Amino acid sequence: MSRMKPTRNLMLVVCFILVLLFLYYSSWRLHLRIWWQKSQSEMDNVFTVGRVVDSVYDKQGFLLKLDGKLPQELMYKYGNLSKGACKPGYSAAKMTAIYPAFKKPAPMFLDRNFRRLTKTSNYLPPFGFKTQERIIESILATAKNYGLGYELDRLSCKRCIIMGNGGILSNKSLGSIIDKYDVIVRLNQAPVKGFEKDVGSKTTLRITYPEGAFQKTDSYEKDSLFVFSAFKPLDFKWLRHIVFKERLRGIEGFWKSVANSVPKQPSEMRILNPYFIQEAAFKFIGLPMNNGVMGKGNIPTLGTVAITMALHNCDEVAVAGFSYDLNYPHAPLHYYEKVKMSAIKESWTHNIWKEKEFLKKLVMAGVIQDLTCGI
Repeated sequence: MSRMKPTRNLMLVVCFILVLLFLYYSSWRLHLRIWWQKSQSEMDNVFTVGRVVDSVYDKQGFLLKLDGKLPQELMYKYGNLSKGACKPGYSAAKMTAIYPAFKKPAPMFLDRNFRRLTKTSNYLPPFGFKTQERIIESILATAKNYGLGYELDRLSCKRCIIMGNGGILSNKSLGSIIDKYDVIVRLNQAPVKGFEKDVGSKTTLRITYPEGAFQKTDSYEKDSLFVFSAFKPLDFKWLRHIVFKERLRGIEGFWKSVANSVPKQPSEMRILNPYFIQEAAFKFIGLPMNNGVMGKGNIPTLGTVAITMALHNCDEVAVAGFSYDLNYPHAPLHYYEKVKMSAIKESWTHNIWKEKEFLKKLVMAGVIQDLTCGI
């Protein structure tokens, strides 16, 4: 028995040491784990803060730091062109430089293959053409033309200008400069006759919707295309009435009186691709999607839609007559009437201020040129 006592004591000491080692090891593992988690959390915070502080894009995907300088790769492409020469693909290239998600291919007008446009086929007007396919097919079959026309379609480089209707155009004497553009886009009921000195005398296409169309047939230019933009399903029924000279049964659903006829042949009529409304609203401006249905503050103005169209289909894009500035309430709202800027009220459908933020990005980056410096 006396010999076993030291052995037993030794075993107790060994067990005690093992227990201490186990406790030490466990506490070390626990400390290491806590340290690792803390370190990871701190690193995550660093990276998160870094993304906020050092992010180069805003929430819409545009560069945060914008200037008109050409990126190096574009400098090689366009830097040596002679002054005044049309720059092929220029606006799209600069747009891609500040908004990498931009993809240029998007047809200006609907053609007989319009059902293949998957980005718009699942949306109701104004963001698509769902439920209106049969009416569109019948109109396109009658029109038989889906481009700008032979001379313009064959140009290797097109310079386009989108004409806003702002009073800022008055007394600028830009008419001769505007007339030099290959494609001159006008909107709704903005007149030309009597204002040629400031707004030019030519019109390539006039984009409008039922309530925005001229009601007097002699107000339309003879050599321009009538381009229809739909904002609600009822608008397509109105277009069918115009194309086929049918009787328009009632005007319920329109927010004001609409034209009963348009002095254009079906071959002079086009349907604007609704993708431009969708892209301008949800991708460029960041308006609420509202499940793809027209709602409060989620419809871009026709001017911004036209600019979006031009970015996809023109090589150089300019604008004139874009200006809403409530700091000057007594300034003329439009160049062709005496209504003042103070007449602007909060719009149910548009968000003018968010649109202006988007257009400012384009001007600051040199994607578009603002001839009247109103944006």
